[in-house]
Amino acid sequence: MNNVAKTIAKDLLDIKAVFLSPKEPFTWASGIQSPIYTDNRITMSYPKVRRDIAMGLAEKIKAEFPDVEVIAGTATAGIPHAAWVAEILDLPMVYIRSKAKDHGAGRQIEGRIDEGAKMVVIEDLISTGGSVLDAAAAAEREGAAVLGVAAIFTYELPRGEKRFADANRKLVTLTNYTTLIEHAKEIGYVDEVELELLKRFKENQEDWQG
Repeated sequence: MNNVAKTIAKDLLDIKAVFLSPKEPFTWASGIQSPIYTDNRITMSYPKVRRDIAMGLAEKIKAEFPDVEVIAGTATAGIPHAAWVAEILDLPMVYIRSKAKDHGAGRQIEGRIDEGAKMVVIEDLISTGGSVLDAAAAAEREGAAVLGVAAIFTYELPRGEKRFADANRKLVTLTNYTTLIEHAKEIGYVDEVELELLKRFKENQEDWQG
């Protein structure tokens, strides 16, 4: 198992940025019943964790997108991580609004990019992928050449993976659902029965029953 992936998964569980509750599931805004709840904004409050994330993302981006010229953060959760990564890589940083401004030039990107600038978009969490793919498309409308997306964590949901494939958009993440639930089992956070429930959710979240 990737050491970085396991370290970040451990960090997210330790600081309670991720909660697992397969027998008493959460309800997402979409109405989906889920055995996991994630709030990676909490990582901002833990200096060592946020440094681990920033260094991990910077290394991933250097390895997977060596031609990157600008780092973009999604509003709002991706913005602080994008800022820290841009600082490490000594690159310009911008952020992408969820929708274009309704005044002024009506732009969706805050900051300055050159036409054709090679961009990596940073997101905190990938579920179905819709919002970050919309952000990447908006950046391209404003002249960026988006190389791909880098995120802290992915639920590895089939719908999200299909969306990235359909958009022909590369995604790299520091850690993922599989790594996290396996670590949760190792440390006794969940038992064998709960682990099986968690595995079932990854394969078919819409018909999942806790």
